[in-house]
Amino acid sequence: MKVMPMIKGAAAGAAVGTVCWIVSKSSRRQRNSLKRNAGKTVRSFITVLGDLSDMI
Repeated sequence: MKVMPMIKGAAAGAAVGTVCWIVSKSSRRQRNSLKRNAGKTVRSFITVLGDLSDMI
């Protein structure tokens, strides 16, 4: 039995659970701010991945 995939799955589940808890406890204004910041973060991450793939 492989341990690393189980650890990765548990970590991903914990991260998703934490995000869901934060969103459920936040106000409507905070949710909109979270969505906007999450969008910016995803776009930045995609840019970084694109730059890394160009370097390779």
